[in-house]
Amino acid sequence: MWYICHPGANMTTQDKLLFGLFGAGFWFVGTIWYELRGPHVFESSSLRYWINFVITPILTAAICIILLKWRHVAAADWASAALLIALPGMFGEAALLSDFARFMPRMHPETAGRYGAFLFASYALFLTIAEIITLRAGGPVKY
Repeated sequence: MWYICHPGANMTTQDKLLFGLFGAGFWFVGTIWYELRGPHVFESSSLRYWINFVITPILTAAICIILLKWRHVAAADWASAALLIALPGMFGEAALLSDFARFMPRMHPETAGRYGAFLFASYALFLTIAEIITLRAGGPVKY
C-alpha cells in the first residue's frame, strides 16, 4: 500500500473529528448569517460586495488558522486539516447553490453567482495557505 506522508505528520483522530465538526458548524453558522444579512452584502452596492469579498476570505482563513495553531497541528498536516474543515461546507454549499432560491429566499436567484464566487474565494484562500504551509514543512513528498 502506498502512502504520501510528510515528516512530522501526526494529526490525532480527535483533531480530525474536531475539524470536520468545526467545518460543518462554521458552514451552518455562516449560511444562517448570509441568509439573514445576504441582501445587504450581495445586493445593496458593488462597493459593499467587494469590500466583503476581500475581508471575509481573510477573516475566515484567519479563524481556521487560529484553530490549527490552537490544536498544535504540525505544519505537515495543515493541508489535510484544512480539507477536513473545508469539505463539509463545500458539500453544503453545493447543495445550497443547486436550489439557491429555496435555501436563500431573502436574496434574488441572480445573486447565486456572486454568492458562489464569494464562497469559492474564501475556501480557495484557506486551502492555498494550508497547502503552502504543508509543502514548505515537508519539502518534497516522500513515498
